[in-house]
Amino acid sequence: MANNTKDSYHITMDTKDSSIPKLPMKEIPGDYGVPLFGAIKDRYDFHYYQGADEFFRSRMEKYDSTIFRTNVPPGPFNARNSKVVVLVDAISYPILFDNAQVDKENYFEGTFMSSPSFNGGYKVCGFLGTTDPKHTTLKGLFLSTLTRLHDKFIPIFTTSITQMFTNLETEISNKGTSYFNPLSDNLSFEFLFRLFGEGKNPADTSVGTNGPKIVDKWVFLQLAPLISLGLKFVPNFLEDLILHTFPLPYFLVKRDHQKLYNAFYNSMGSILDEAEKLGIKRDEACHNFVFLAGFNSYGGMKVFFPSLIKWIGKSGTSLHTRLVKEIRTAVKEAGGVTIASLEKMPLVKSVVYETLRMDPPVPFQTVKARKNIIVSNHDASFLIKKDELIFGYQPLATKDSKVFKNAEEFNPDRFVGYGEKLLKYVYWSNGKEIDEPTVNDKQCPGKDLIVLLGRLMVVEFFLRYDTFEIEFGKLLLGSKVTFKSITKATS
Repeated sequence: MANNTKDSYHITMDTKDSSIPKLPMKEIPGDYGVPLFGAIKDRYDFHYYQGADEFFRSRMEKYDSTIFRTNVPPGPFNARNSKVVVLVDAISYPILFDNAQVDKENYFEGTFMSSPSFNGGYKVCGFLGTTDPKHTTLKGLFLSTLTRLHDKFIPIFTTSITQMFTNLETEISNKGTSYFNPLSDNLSFEFLFRLFGEGKNPADTSVGTNGPKIVDKWVFLQLAPLISLGLKFVPNFLEDLILHTFPLPYFLVKRDHQKLYNAFYNSMGSILDEAEKLGIKRDEACHNFVFLAGFNSYGGMKVFFPSLIKWIGKSGTSLHTRLVKEIRTAVKEAGGVTIASLEKMPLVKSVVYETLRMDPPVPFQTVKARKNIIVSNHDASFLIKKDELIFGYQPLATKDSKVFKNAEEFNPDRFVGYGEKLLKYVYWSNGKEIDEPTVNDKQCPGKDLIVLLGRLMVVEFFLRYDTFEIEFGKLLLGSKVTFKSITKATS
């Protein structure tokens, strides 16, 4: 390594590239406090006294480091280990994606794993490690299914969003405002069900019109350890005891989840046939697709779509006018909304990427070090020991001021032209935006689909409307958006 001193030493890089700086080696700052009570104290800070963003930001400032030690929720008794090394900068963050050095088995969003009961008793692909042969088979099935269905993305989404716009206009006409989130949730669920369910309308299945509500309940019971309801009339200690101390039981959603499973199972014949050819049991494959559609995709879209509308609405008519011009010109030249026309809309694409940078749908990533690892940020390098947990808080990492100019501000043009080079620092998909998911990694298999749907949302919106006004606030997961007015297209 190099010249050891009491406080620091430098790494000698085994490389011919002399441009790589030799950073000082430092101890990771921070501590875990008194056993058991330190974890509970940090949990209260996270949920009740600071909130997630301030929890990590305050510790980053306290230790003057973007790499530090702390406890993260849920801690006792939902997670066996709450002690983590936190990463909140854009340079160190990609270690979370290096499967040769870290292991993500049993970790999806936090330091705990929800009961397999929520998934038919199976450990679904999201919780499998990359060295597990079943991970390769299941993720390969996901990727091949999405490839096979790619020509259905635009027509199914267009069908589903048309009904959303009808409902939006009706609500504004009748009530003067329209709460966007439930409309967005219905759009997301219907699209995903039709996509995997061979075009079938979910309203004609066992879930009826309750699909989004069922998924919301199912996801909430699994993510409760990371959620605070913010109810003023419920004492903090009581909510903490109920939501964060012990896992919530599956039986609370068992009947509804069975309806959800049955709806998918009875509508996914060709996908389940393909799974059987690969040696996957039909029920296991179905539970994996319910998780992919309901937890991964719907859960992400539930946060992403309202956030997208929030940032566009907040940016005002100047951005709206520019989007209208770009979208309508490209669609007119192409003769419709196509992949080719979308590629001629750099501003639309940049707005979508900037939304994913500002409000990544999955804020937390957890992995375990497979071996001793040297991790570097902008200023120094640090040793993370084998079997230590590494925890990434993405909303700070993708607002790294040493990478992004005016990082805390929404800039719709950030990724236009030369700015596309910054996409390697956008990590919302559990990987770099410039990378493509494979069977050997944990990157979201629907990464490109989600970006496409975000672009389609913006395009379809500004084909119908010139501008709009909104109010927005916070929800348990993501932003609450209410339309105050919409102005229909005049050209």
